[in-house]
Amino acid sequence: MTTSFLLIVQIILVVILVIAVLLQKSSSIGLGAYSGSNESVFGAKGPASFLAKMTFLIGFLFVANTITLGYMYSSAKEESVVDNMVESTNVVAPTATTTPMAPTPAVK
Repeated sequence: MTTSFLLIVQIILVVILVIAVLLQKSSSIGLGAYSGSNESVFGAKGPASFLAKMTFLIGFLFVANTITLGYMYSSAKEESVVDNMVESTNVVAPTATTTPMAPTPAVK
């Protein structure tokens, strides 16, 4: 249950992080041109410092959540995929009581 909650939080963090990166000012205008006049809301410097701080915070939360999810998934699964493959490749040889298939007649 906790892993599914953290997975949902991970998806939300990804969407917010992408939006925060796209709203930042760059050499080409990007999506910041569609946000209107943000200078009155965020102060005289504009949204640059606010968005940079938010992007750093969201990025840090994303990395922490990723590490937590990785730890939880690795501790929940005690055997690896390779262990499962080794067990499934132990094929039993046919016994002597089995009859071989009769050859098929040649078609003319």
